[in-house]
Amino acid sequence: MKQATNRPTHNLQESPSIHHEDKTATQETTPTKQSWKPGTLIYPLPAVLVSCGATPEEYNMLTVAWTGTVCTEPPMCYISVRKQRHSYDIIRRNGEFAINLTTEAMARATDWCGVRSGRNENKWEAMGLTPMSNPHIAAPIIAESPLSICCKVRQVVELGTHDMFLADVVGIEADERYIDPETGKFSLDKARPIVYSHGEYYTLGKLIGHFGWSVKKKNTKRKGDIKRSIKK
Repeated sequence: MKQATNRPTHNLQESPSIHHEDKTATQETTPTKQSWKPGTLIYPLPAVLVSCGATPEEYNMLTVAWTGTVCTEPPMCYISVRKQRHSYDIIRRNGEFAINLTTEAMARATDWCGVRSGRNENKWEAMGLTPMSNPHIAAPIIAESPLSICCKVRQVVELGTHDMFLADVVGIEADERYIDPETGKFSLDKARPIVYSHGEYYTLGKLIGHFGWSVKKKNTKRKGDIKRSIKK
């Protein structure tokens, strides 16, 4: 039984030019724009696996792209889920879930868990993923995920096709393989995370800058660069 996914219905094929680089943006002439009807076109988005369930018997996971951060302090995030999804009732009943970031190695499982229902399938066994306990919530995290964000639901906002679970982040579980033992820095890029863009999955591209680089003075060094030069 195929399950409805948290994906948009707007058809980008209506505008073939959307797939090509807009070279007019670098020219002096004003670019030509098309007016479209309202739709969900905020892309790319993280393609995450949300795990839920208070007991092994009800452990489940579903693919979600409608997710993000809503507040820094206190740390809060959200997921939006259709009422028809098997995981919807589990999350609403237990009031907790985990957002598990996904990687290139998890791409097939990420897509598969979005088109199969936990009512009919044991997704863990089918995809070879491992439910793992954590000290923050009863819901499991996914052992194969590089980063799992454990959440407790603060509010459920009924919207339309989806309900939004507004949640407090109560703990993070990070894979030590991607943590620099000297600096403690977590390098998600090494895990090759994937994103979702209107029905398609992509890995991330090259690094083009860091936060604040646009206003950084040319002759200054970052603290990490200074430390490395001292060690040399």
